[in-house]
Amino acid sequence: MGFAANFIDAVAFLVNAILRLAFWVILIRVLMSWVSPDPANPLVRALTQITDPILRPAQRLIPPVGGLDLSPIVVLLGIEFLRILVVSSLQQLAYGM
Repeated sequence: MGFAANFIDAVAFLVNAILRLAFWVILIRVLMSWVSPDPANPLVRALTQITDPILRPAQRLIPPVGGLDLSPIVVLLGIEFLRILVVSSLQQLAYGM
């Protein structure tokens, strides 16, 4: 593989890692919301600050159903869709060179 193929493969790896991290951070926030953590806890505040920019657009589009916020499910599915689409496309591009 040449430099360009290695570069594209590295970008695919980086995108995959970032999207996986976003997936897990959102999932942890969802799981923590089930136990009603202390909002003053630094870990809870950090998770909220990290995930709010990702979740807010979906929360504006999808109203709660019976008090249940379904926006994290939509965001998690979107992240997985992006991960599969973008990373697979980049890897095919890299290995096709």
